[in-house]
Amino acid sequence: MIHSIRSKMMFFSFAFILLFNAVAIGIYWSSERITNEYSSSFDRFVLLNSISRQAEEWTAATQQIATNPSQETWAAYYQASREMKALTEELGNEESQPGSVEMQSYMQLLDSLEQNSETTAGFVLQGDIEKYGSNLAETEQSNAYIQESTLTLIDQSLTEYQQLYAQLQERNTSFRYFIICLFTTSLLIAAFIAFKFSSSITKPVGELSQAAGEVSRGHFQGEPLRIRSGDELELLGRTFNRMRTDIHTYVGEMEKKAEMDQLMKQLELKHLQNQINPHFLFNTLNTISKMAYLEDAEETSELIESVSSLLRYSLGNIDKEVTLRDELDVIRSYFHIQETRFQNRLSTHIEIETDELDVPIPRLTLQPVIENAFIHGVEGMEENAEVRVQVRLEDGQIVVRVMDNGKGMNEHERQQLLGAGKEQKAHIGHSTGLGMQNVRRRLELFFQAGELVDVESVPARGTTVKLCMPVKEWQKAGGRAG
Repeated sequence: MIHSIRSKMMFFSFAFILLFNAVAIGIYWSSERITNEYSSSFDRFVLLNSISRQAEEWTAATQQIATNPSQETWAAYYQASREMKALTEELGNEESQPGSVEMQSYMQLLDSLEQNSETTAGFVLQGDIEKYGSNLAETEQSNAYIQESTLTLIDQSLTEYQQLYAQLQERNTSFRYFIICLFTTSLLIAAFIAFKFSSSITKPVGELSQAAGEVSRGHFQGEPLRIRSGDELELLGRTFNRMRTDIHTYVGEMEKKAEMDQLMKQLELKHLQNQINPHFLFNTLNTISKMAYLEDAEETSELIESVSSLLRYSLGNIDKEVTLRDELDVIRSYFHIQETRFQNRLSTHIEIETDELDVPIPRLTLQPVIENAFIHGVEGMEENAEVRVQVRLEDGQIVVRVMDNGKGMNEHERQQLLGAGKEQKAHIGHSTGLGMQNVRRRLELFFQAGELVDVESVPARGTTVKLCMPVKEWQKAGGRAG
């Protein structure tokens, strides 16, 4: 199963984030609990101190209304009473669960203080001096007990606070060691994961770079890459292995094909050279032509001259470019030969509608197409055979159309003629031995363009071969081939 590098990075990042967040939450929760305990203990100190102070004030206010009852002293008494009851209620809420014996006694003292103070105030209102005097003494005594008990409880809370503080210090020390260990462990784990993760990337990349360097130097038979990273690099390694194998196979096939082409060209050239000495042939034909002329056989002389011109042109250097004008001159000679051969069964026409005839083209471009029109088009016709050549300038291109009214061809034959079929018939020319595919390929290589040859054909109605020759660049260069 292939896991992407991105998914691996996201997994490791998420794991680290989850780990540190869990540790942070744990530390925060522990610190929060300790802080709450500390805050609760401190709040208890403040509350006990406030109760002690308020008990003093309430006792003093009770003494004031007993010795000097007035509106102001009564107002102070009621204010002190309300505040004392509020503090007592707050302490009672905090101690809602059963607590220590000392705290239960303390709560009873507060109730006793409240009861004695309110009783004293009642007797003051009734004017019973003897009774409120005795109750005032009890109130003062309850206050004294409260002050004593408050100091005892505060002392007890301080003892508990010291224990809490000691625990806090112990926890802080433990947290310090824990953080140091966590940092060290995280650093080691992160370093290990980073090393392994980077190695899983840099090692395959290094192997790929080394293999690519060997391929660039022409070594296609190296050991296949064995990358087991489980991500895109493994897929890239397998693809590279297939690519190197395909390149090696393709290069081998290209070398064999190039060698075969070279051998075939050498064989063809040797075969042509061994057939006859061209100069001897031309000289012989010229001699025959002159003798025919001297014997008043002008038509025979012209025919021999046409054959001589055709053979001289056909046996020339095929790699040397010529002009369109030269090709048309040779076609005239070829037409003259065929008209003499077919007599009244054949008519030929050359229609030239442009002056751009000096454009360079590959040698033997038109002649194989004309030969194809005769051999596969009109040669079997008993009468009214026609072959026409039309030259026009269309959209910046010289377009040459070779048209015949012969037997035509179907779509399968048309595709084979253009080289689209797997099986291609050997071309048998009158003088060139070159086929349509050879013409098409040489035109494309010469003009560095595609789609320069097209064929239209209808069975029993004839064929039209269209050759396009771009002349824009030639015209820009001042009429010279670029």
